[in-house]
Amino acid sequence: SDPYFRKELEKEKKIKSARAYIAVAGLYELYVNGEKIGDRVLDPMFTRFDRRTLYTTLNITNQLKNGENTIGLSLGNGWYNLQSKAVWYFDKAPWRSRPKFCMDIRLTYEDGTSEVISTNRSWKTTDSPIVFNSIYTAEYYDASKEIPGWCSSGFDDREWKNATLTGTPSQNIVSQQIHPIRVIEELGPVSVKKINQQTYVYTFPRNISGITRLQINGQAGTEISLKHGEKLYNSGLVDIETIAKKMTLGPDDLPDPFQTDNYTLKGVGEETFSPHFNYKGFQYVEVKTSVSMELDETNLTALVVHSDVPKVGDIKTSNELINKIFEATNNTYLNNLHGYPTDCPHREKNGWTGDAHIAIETALYSYDGVTIYEK
Repeated sequence: SDPYFRKELEKEKKIKSARAYIAVAGLYELYVNGEKIGDRVLDPMFTRFDRRTLYTTLNITNQLKNGENTIGLSLGNGWYNLQSKAVWYFDKAPWRSRPKFCMDIRLTYEDGTSEVISTNRSWKTTDSPIVFNSIYTAEYYDASKEIPGWCSSGFDDREWKNATLTGTPSQNIVSQQIHPIRVIEELGPVSVKKINQQTYVYTFPRNISGITRLQINGQAGTEISLKHGEKLYNSGLVDIETIAKKMTLGPDDLPDPFQTDNYTLKGVGEETFSPHFNYKGFQYVEVKTSVSMELDETNLTALVVHSDVPKVGDIKTSNELINKIFEATNNTYLNNLHGYPTDCPHREKNGWTGDAHIAIETALYSYDGVTIYEK
């Protein structure tokens, strides 16, 4: 399971400003008093972790209050701890280890004084409901293991363990100067095909890179699998054979289905699930339920996810076909932009220099992608 970390702070002096500086090997989400900070996802960016560690800076002034405050942090594997086996051997990477972080919170008070609060052994940690996550395959989330209030004040963390100190993956810790990855757009399905009482196939308007958001009511313990792909079999089911064939799972390995999220219901009201530390390339999603359920277009939404590069150039012509080709070209480029230019958003996600080079005119004519190429 991925870890949660938490720390309670009590501040009597009035806070003027607060910044969190977070260096992470892996991926993270930061919470203050129960609220997720910012709209970044898949942060920080992929580097060669044993040569360079990136830190990000988040403004948490508005989330802190006088008196009791609680800082929470959730960690994911990302490229740092890739367990899925593929032909590039990232599972054998020299940096590979459990995800880890360090953080300084710099507080400036109204009276002009300042204080830095750093991570140490007094932070508490436990397993999160994210049972497994892989940047290649997907995320398994067991909602029955959720911990209500885990990142809010007044929570009883006596059963949690103290954090342990560990070595940094590199001595080169530098500020991440790059447009972050965000959820850019939400898309509803254009059709939902019922295959049988336990299988539905959702079709979205176009091929995207990103994730889906499941909203569902059901019995506790019900399991939902969501298989994401770019084409369909004649039967109408999702075909991922072509994009999954670079994965090299052997007969002794645990099941690790490609681009297939798994969600276990807690059985309380409407439940919402989006993977935290993953993205996929897809237009179709095959939803399978462990018991018979009635699903429709309201149960699944597609979220477009890529580096949020501002638009700087455009082409408009009198020829609608050329306009559509230009739009499709830019969509293709953005679907392959997740902190670095990639060759595809599903089976490889690799930053081949040839792909990055041949697309650079498209990139820099249309978008402010300079910081991504600098990285």
